[in-house]
Amino acid sequence: MKSGNQVDNTHTKILLTSLSAMVAESTTFPIDLIKTRLQLHGESLSSTRPTGAFQIGLDIIRQQGPLCLYKGLSPAILRHLFYTPIRIVGYEHLRSVISSDNGSPSIIGKAVVGGISGSMAQVIASPADLVKVRMQADSQMMRKGLQPRYSGPIDAFNKIIKAEGFQGLWKGVFPNIQRAFLVNMGELACYDHAKQFVIKSKIAEDNVYAHTLASIMSGLAATSLSCPADVVKTRMMNQTAKKEGNVLYRSSYDCLVKTVKVEGIRALWKGFFPTWARLGPWQFVFWVSYEKFRKLAGLSSF
Repeated sequence: MKSGNQVDNTHTKILLTSLSAMVAESTTFPIDLIKTRLQLHGESLSSTRPTGAFQIGLDIIRQQGPLCLYKGLSPAILRHLFYTPIRIVGYEHLRSVISSDNGSPSIIGKAVVGGISGSMAQVIASPADLVKVRMQADSQMMRKGLQPRYSGPIDAFNKIIKAEGFQGLWKGVFPNIQRAFLVNMGELACYDHAKQFVIKSKIAEDNVYAHTLASIMSGLAATSLSCPADVVKTRMMNQTAKKEGNVLYRSSYDCLVKTVKVEGIRALWKGFFPTWARLGPWQFVFWVSYEKFRKLAGLSSF
């Protein structure tokens, strides 16, 4: 049974993770938008012109204005109010459960714990993630002179439920879970292990330098593992059922096969550098903020 102090600490950690995630998400959201646009590029036959992250960013600013770089920010922040506290606090709790008397668990144990906590968090946060992807993809329609599907996150939730049913909010949940498992397996386990390595090797003390090095390494590991699942997840969540009830992809496996067949194996790593460019700064802002907030709140280092 938890003591009152443990419960208070858990509530404090939830608050601090939410606050840190909001800061990190707001800072790096334009990179996430560009990554989503890159991953959707190539789905339509008209999208044959080669393009890159920098060109997509310039096109958005020129054609729609700089504020469109933040289209879908509100559902993204809403998602992190559920997703980040569950995965971070959940990881820390599960890590303590499997820890031996000799110290912290092995890198394999941390990877499994990270994947499990991330998967549980993603199931709960999936509806907000779906709305975020749909609203980001709407900017492509605006560029073609078409009306966007949704006027805002509330409108998106209502229209999705009306057209696709309540279960439609969890469209793409399985590739979402797969991605979340891989991301958190790489991110949480690598950050945790890399930070310990940096401190024990006396490369840096438990400060911003150690947190920065650990966040860079964890960002690269998470991106390498998760990018194919992220591409599949994005395309599955963006598709809407036509009037005849037909969809482009019947399952995540069907999406994977069709993507490779039409665009080649490299298409599974579309948006790799924007993803890494976002994960690096996101994790830097998040982990430095979170570790600092924990210190100010009188909690031990993560």
